[in-house]
Amino acid sequence: MSRGDALKAASDAGLDLVEISPNAAPPVAKIVDWGKFQYQKMKEAQKNRRSNKANELKQMRFGMKIGQGDLDIKLRKIREFLAEGHKVRIQVFYRGRENAHRELGYDMIKKIGAQLENDAVFEHEPQMAGRNLSVVIRSKS
Repeated sequence: MSRGDALKAASDAGLDLVEISPNAAPPVAKIVDWGKFQYQKMKEAQKNRRSNKANELKQMRFGMKIGQGDLDIKLRKIREFLAEGHKVRIQVFYRGRENAHRELGYDMIKKIGAQLENDAVFEHEPQMAGRNLSVVIRSKS
């Protein structure tokens, strides 16, 4: 249909002619109510923003002197985050003289990784940033 015919059909229907994909050959246009079309696009964009938010980066911090019970609780919470589709940054922080024994932090990250090996994989090697040792994990599936 020619451009003129499409414009005439749209005006006869009391609607607007909207170009949907201008890069196609021939370009694709649609006869719609412009206000309704814009409203639907806005609602779809809001829905997409909501669904993208589910893929956030969560963070869990561990001290060097954490007890086994506290560690189990934090690991359970990490598993919940992974099940929801989030990535998790595990951060071990050093206080005072703990900085002199950084290898203990690496050991703790390995221990956490061993306990989460069925659920998660490391995205990269542990990295030091100031007084924090961190690594990002994501779900295996």
